[in-house]
Formats: sequence, structure tokens, C-alpha cells
Amino acid sequence: MKNATLLLLGLAAAAAHAADAPKFDPQRLAQDVKVLSSDEFEGRGPNTAGETRTVNYLIEQFKAAGVQPGGDLAGGKRSWTQDVPLGRFEIKGPVKLTLNTGKESRSLSQGDDMAVRAAMTGAKSVDFKNAPLVFVGYGVTAPERKWDDFKGMDMKGKLAVVLINDPDFETGQGDFGGKAMTYYGRWTYKYEEMARRGALGTIIVHETEPASYGWPTVKNSNTNVMYDIVRKEPRKSHAPMEAWIQRDLAASIFKSAGVDFEALKKQARTRAFKPVELKGVTLSANYAVDAQVIKSKNVVAIREGAKQPKEYVIYSGHWDHLGVGQPDATGDKIYNGAVDNATGIAAILELARAYAKAPAPARSVVFLAVTAEEKGLLGSEYYASNPLYPLASTVGVINLDALSPRGPARDFNISGNAKLELLDQLVAKAQRWNMSFSPDPKPEAGYFFRSDHFPFAKRGVPAISFGSGNDWAEGGVEAGKAAEAAYNEKAYHQPADEFDPSWTFTGMARDLEVLYSLGADLANSKTWPNWSIESEFRAARDKSASARK
Repeated sequence: MKNATLLLLGLAAAAAHAADAPKFDPQRLAQDVKVLSSDEFEGRGPNTAGETRTVNYLIEQFKAAGVQPGGDLAGGKRSWTQDVPLGRFEIKGPVKLTLNTGKESRSLSQGDDMAVRAAMTGAKSVDFKNAPLVFVGYGVTAPERKWDDFKGMDMKGKLAVVLINDPDFETGQGDFGGKAMTYYGRWTYKYEEMARRGALGTIIVHETEPASYGWPTVKNSNTNVMYDIVRKEPRKSHAPMEAWIQRDLAASIFKSAGVDFEALKKQARTRAFKPVELKGVTLSANYAVDAQVIKSKNVVAIREGAKQPKEYVIYSGHWDHLGVGQPDATGDKIYNGAVDNATGIAAILELARAYAKAPAPARSVVFLAVTAEEKGLLGSEYYASNPLYPLASTVGVINLDALSPRGPARDFNISGNAKLELLDQLVAKAQRWNMSFSPDPKPEAGYFFRSDHFPFAKRGVPAISFGSGNDWAEGGVEAGKAAEAAYNEKAYHQPADEFDPSWTFTGMARDLEVLYSLGADLANSKTWPNWSIESEFRAARDKSASARK
């Protein structure tokens, strides 16, 4: 605790010299969200007219704010953007899926029975007949936990049927952190592991509670255009088929194979679990894929530091949403993404305006609006793999994603359960505004792996993703949780995530005072926050310690 105490004392000294946090304008926040989530921006899909409008709007606003371009170097000068090459993959024509149980053959419906992603292997089509299905439990290989769900099973030519989340999610206790999701529980891990094992495909069984979202979210997120960073050997990261299946359909398939889904799920919670071939059941699939390489853009602005300009504090957030997709019950097919994440981008624009008006901080402050978060954190992954400013010299990352556009709350949270000094500083700072920290209320949802701070964190950079609180000043926890539940059910990743004129944005305006003050303290300090000693990210940060002396 000695280092943490010294760090907080150093920041307190810096705070004494920093100007008080400015006030932020709820009306301007509302205007930015309204524009960015309007139908004219077409859901802000990467590589669409919506991207062009979004990027142009952000550049226009950053210019007007008075910050400088912080993107790729061109002719020795920074531009406003960082080019992000992405693989773009889209299913063309019908998705033909035929399930054969021995007794009967039936067609499955794309979007209703299964959600099949466009193949990201570079192949022009996916075409296989009568592929066997193997249930692999949670699909985990974790040597440090002495856990292996495969037991030597050769997955080549087979379709792996796998559960979402971790083996101890159901019981809340075990080797995987209880309810808190590890990376082994993420759908990205499931796809990666099956690809490493040479499987023909991965079929994740959807269940709302362990996934933390309903089938509409799965359907809308997996049946649109897919993206990935450009990979030299894509088959090492992606099997030809990547899909989700409805839980009840999966259970009926298990039954036709003479096994019980719930009983096997129970077995999968144990180390003794062995893969189970679903005897007599096969799946055939045929669909065409259009594979291209395109460029999207991160938008980057900077407020140059006056004393230590080569040390950087980053505010980040994703500008993209799902674009135009399948229509909802009302026929609306524009996924506007007002809360997710026009709010975070509006916040970054307001922070840039505030920093531009204030005296230059000692360190540089970077405003990073990333692309393709909805496709798997790809813009932030690309930046973290190809940083414009060295990660070793990056003090910390404050990510802003899906903030509440309503009134103020008495608390705040962050995505996940990470332990780091940057969070300690935020907790201490928020107390000045009479705000308390509420630990992630759903650690099982794996939110730590689902926001744009994660590509930085896994490379050792102290990083958090700020979340609006649920203990509302008006209505308390009951009102806050009810609003969150309603949003997740009716609007999250659906066309209904649209601007609401009744939103006051007063909570965001207050929260930005806290986040500005935290960033300004970091930017006017000489301290370097770190992860806690027991954090899995501490070692990566410590490797670059010599760059910060």
C-alpha cells in the first residue's frame, strides 16, 4: 500500500495546482448525441456512408474545440485519423442449414434457429455436408487450472457445440472465479479455441443468463456484416463456421441423440467431463461469403502537453454501432446506437472542448474515437497493436461507453472487477462529488472483456471503462435498475436505441466533471499508476518500467 499512498499524495499535490473541473453543458451533450444517432448517420456502421458522416462530424467538432490532430503521420504532420485495415465479410444470398437426426431432416432458419456469422477465413463460401456434432462442455483448455474439456478429442472435421460462460457460472464457486467471468467464458475465447483445434465450426448454445443478453442481441450482432483485423493466418483464429444456436433447439438435438442437455451441462462443470459425440446427428450448411479488405478509421485528437508532452493520458470511446441490419417488428432497420455509444463520443467531444479552453497540461491528453468496437474491439485492438503514442509512455486510459443520458446517480461503476491504482484514484476523486463506487453488479457478464479499454489492459496499460451508476438521485436503486433492465431488453443492440428528447443529460454532465478532474490530475502529475500486485496485467506493465524512469 506504500506505493499507492505515495501515488495518491502526489496526485493530491497535482490537484492543488489544477484548475477546478469546469462545468459541462447538458444541452451540448444532447445535441451531439442527437446528431450522431440520427437516421442520417445510418447507425454508424464501419465502411459505410454513416462512417464518412461520423468521421467528418468528429473532425469538425475537434477542430472547433481547438485541439490538434493526433492521428497518422502524413508528410511529417499528424492527420485527424488513423487508418484501420479490416477484413470485411458478408454472407451473400440464403443461408442453407439442414439438420439430420437420423429420423428426420429439417431446415433451420438463419436468425431464428441459429445466428451464423459470415466466415472470416477469407473463403468465398462455406459448404459441408453431414458434419458430426460434438458437445465439448465449456470448451476450456486452462493448464494453470488443470482443466481440459477436450481430453484428446480430435476436432478436425467436426462441429463443436459449446456452452457460454465458465464452468462454475451455475454454482457460483470453483476454479474460475465463481460468478465473475474469466476470459475462458467469453464467446471470443470459444471461437479462438476451436480454431486452434482445427474444428470445422463452433456452435455456441445461447442462454440468456450466462450470456447476459437475450437472443435478439445475438441475432442482430451476428447476422450482419462481420469485421476482423487483417490476419496473416486467419484459420488460426477462425473456424469456417462460427454460430450461435437457441437453447431449446439445442436441447431437442441432444434428446434426438439420446442424451439429456441439462445432465451433460451439469457434467461439464467438472474436471472429469469428456466430450460427447451427438450420435446420429449431423448438420449440413451452404452459404456464400463476400470477403474484402477495407479501411476504417479511428479519429484522434490531442492536447499537447507543456512540460512532458511525450507522456500521454487517453480518453477513449467507440464511434461505431451496428449500421443498417434486419428490421424489427416495426420495420425499423437503422440501429442508431444513441446510448451505445453516441453518449461516450459526445462525452469525449465535451472533454476535448474543456481541455482546449484550459491552460495546457504538463502531459499530453489524447482523445481517441475508435472504430469497430461492435465487431470485437477491433479499432482499439488495432491502436493497441499499432500505437500512435508508445504504450509504455501512456499513463492510463479512461474509456467511455454507453453512459446514462438521464439524471445524476449517487454512484458509479467500471466494467469488470480489475484492481488497479487508477480505480483507487477515481474512487477518491468521486467522493468530492459525493459519489460512491459500486462494484460491477454482474461480474458474470464479463464486461471487463467487452469494452475498448481491454486491448490496452492486456498489454499492461492501466485502463478502466467508466459506467454510470444505478443509485439515481431521483428514484434510487429501484429506478436505476429498472431503467437498465428495460434498456437491455428493449433497446440494447436493437433499432430502438434512439435519441429520446426527454433525456436530461444532467448525470453525464456531472460525471464529466469527475472524469475531467481525474484526467487533469494524471496529466499534471509525474506519477505512474499501476495494477495491483495480484493483477494478471501487472507483469506486462512492469516489463516496460525502464521507459518511465
